[in-house]
Amino acid sequence: MTGHSQGNSSALYTGQVMHRRLRPRKHRLRYRIFSLLLDLDEIDAEAARLRLFSRGAFNLFSFYDRDHGDGSGASLRAQVETHLAQAGISAGGAIRLLAMPRILGFGFNPISVYFCHRPGGALAAILYEVHNTFGERHSYLFPVGQAGAEGPGADGILRHGCAKAFHVSPFMGMDMDYAFRVMPPGERLSIAITGGDAAGPIITALHTAERQPLTDGALGRIFITHPLLTAKVVGGIVWEAAKLWIKRVPVFDHPAPPRHAVTFGAAQPAGIVLPAANGEIACI
Repeated sequence: MTGHSQGNSSALYTGQVMHRRLRPRKHRLRYRIFSLLLDLDEIDAEAARLRLFSRGAFNLFSFYDRDHGDGSGASLRAQVETHLAQAGISAGGAIRLLAMPRILGFGFNPISVYFCHRPGGALAAILYEVHNTFGERHSYLFPVGQAGAEGPGADGILRHGCAKAFHVSPFMGMDMDYAFRVMPPGERLSIAITGGDAAGPIITALHTAERQPLTDGALGRIFITHPLLTAKVVGGIVWEAAKLWIKRVPVFDHPAPPRHAVTFGAAQPAGIVLPAANGEIACI
């Protein structure tokens, strides 16, 4: 373990994800999911400690560096630190990645989130790494609590946003803004992302979860209660797409991916529309 880590902070988070589309057709889904929060400096130690988890090797649960970042398998910490430096963000502490592992060798993460800390433990930035089903990736990076960046409100929620830069679903156009509301990992975590335009919100995704210790016992139980989760995620994407097609939701062409790997965001962009308060969003 390197000097960047601040003790064992890796954990298991179990919860659910909800998507709610408001227009042009209403649509809603809800699934149970789990994720691992992995300190990038602790992954080897966790793999040595756990029988059911490996790094770069087949196991019940496994982590492959090439599933994230630029896909090269190069140091994820070095890649994230490069992005932070390009954005002028001073971090230098632990970097913790929230993502689903591979299960029996298969993995897919629609979104992975890096929480980047300063040496004293304060959060310096959040990087959202988005994967689409066309094999493309793009990231959105936001500073936290620095000049020009918004820190947490009195409720502990971080709020930031940017214009959409990356094609995800053929049922969503590119002329949108994103608003993020995040409760960073603690005993609970919440990540809410709303996509909207000048006419209001179009879709909201909400992920809520609770922390558990990362142990072999917990991994064994989660495999039984959430069998083959990563395969089900991909199957669910196809199934929900079929339902949207039946509802005659318009289909948009697949544009070329962004020229740059990362979109740098800060304050809320002009024109972004936040969702109205309701029970589902207020719970974060």
